[in-house]
Amino acid sequence: MGALVWLLIPLMGAVGGGLWGSWANRTRRARSDGPELDGYARFREAMERSSTGADGA
Repeated sequence: MGALVWLLIPLMGAVGGGLWGSWANRTRRARSDGPELDGYARFREAMERSSTGADGA
């Protein structure tokens, strides 16, 4: 009986992980990556500008 309990622990973890994954992914289809990618592009441009000015080269 004790062995069955130890086998149920990873099974319940897998079921819980699957439920959490589906819950966490529920709104991903509704939103796009546009704003995040735009912000990242602005960040990269700012970093490139600051690195070229501070180099002295």
